[in-house]
Amino acid sequence: MKIVAIANQKGGVAKTTTAINLAASLAEAGHRVLVIDMDPQGNASTGFGIGLDQRQLTVYDLLLGDVSAEAAVVETETERVWLIPATTELSSSDVQLFNVNKRSFLLKDSLAATGLKAQRFDFVLIDCPPSLNLLTVNALVAADSVLIPLQSEFFALEGLSQLMLTIREIRQTANPALRVEGILLTMHDQRNNLAQQVESDARDTLGDLVYQTVIPRNVRLSEAPSYAMPAISYDSTSKGAMAYRAFAQEFLRNNNNLQKVEADG
Repeated sequence: MKIVAIANQKGGVAKTTTAINLAASLAEAGHRVLVIDMDPQGNASTGFGIGLDQRQLTVYDLLLGDVSAEAAVVETETERVWLIPATTELSSSDVQLFNVNKRSFLLKDSLAATGLKAQRFDFVLIDCPPSLNLLTVNALVAADSVLIPLQSEFFALEGLSQLMLTIREIRQTANPALRVEGILLTMHDQRNNLAQQVESDARDTLGDLVYQTVIPRNVRLSEAPSYAMPAISYDSTSKGAMAYRAFAQEFLRNNNNLQKVEADG
């Protein structure tokens, strides 16, 4: 069971879109996937069609120690994809957990101390909030690696440096095994000179960390959440769906070859 945090403190870079469609693509390839929604907005939960009435037990209850991880898991309508949902009450977690001992290890401990492995998940994908708060730190401490969506726009690389510093700090303190899984260029418009320059700069700066697959701007990727389904289910032949399938295959090849890259290169 490999745990991958999907993180970038910048909002609007397709973290949740990546979590949903990577999960669905991995499931389509025959893998069992658990998505943990660590964002108080609960968009990953909504994107998989898990309504508020189905979120009786959430990540918030998990962090408080009120329930076990396996008790909070719900089945989605996407075959071979399960979810631990989130609600807006998760936004108060920083305050609620401020005085808790080892508060950065709450997610890691809950995932390790339960019978979750008995459900035989191949991958656990954690959809992080757009900030480097306690929720994101918990995800990074619990994870084996970090997948970083990077929007193809000006200033994208500047925002990445703070996340890399956070990853390095966590490796030095709480999770020495943490690695960067890779950097995924998203919302890419190949016709746009600026997008091409951002891609070129990213590859020059970060080298093999950047996936060869690039996720394009695609209206179907934007529409799919309003129908509460992954894009690969909503419009299987759309450019966005096909790109996420290609990305899932690259992701799997990298994992089969155990190609892990350290945060400090």
